[in-house]
Amino acid sequence: EVQLAESGGGLVQAGGSLKLFCAASGLAFADYYIGWFRRVPGKDREGVSCISSRDGRTYYADTVEGRFTISRDNAKSTVYLQMNSLKPEDTAVYYCAADRSPWLLATMFRNGSYEYDYWGQGTQVTVSS
Repeated sequence: EVQLAESGGGLVQAGGSLKLFCAASGLAFADYYIGWFRRVPGKDREGVSCISSRDGRTYYADTVEGRFTISRDNAKSTVYLQMNSLKPEDTAVYYCAADRSPWLLATMFRNGSYEYDYWGQGTQVTVSS
């Protein structure tokens, strides 16, 4: 059974930092693109960042560029999202998703709801002002 498990969320003051973890099991992790998304109740899901499968190229939404850093450790089947200079508008539930194809990268920053191979359950990030 494939599982993605997010952790590392919490409450932090504006300007602070958090590091999110997406730990995977049951899949050939190195073969998968991994994306971080976030959702605020009443708003559409937003693509935050993506890291490609083999070469580890990284991609970011304009809203987090320069503040967030995505990385992966294939030996540990884990993707990280280091979030610095957090703002109240970063408050959301953060999810990681995995897909074997570049479809995830091609669609995650677009408007609309797209399906990917696997999703985690999410971790809450709250940034207080």
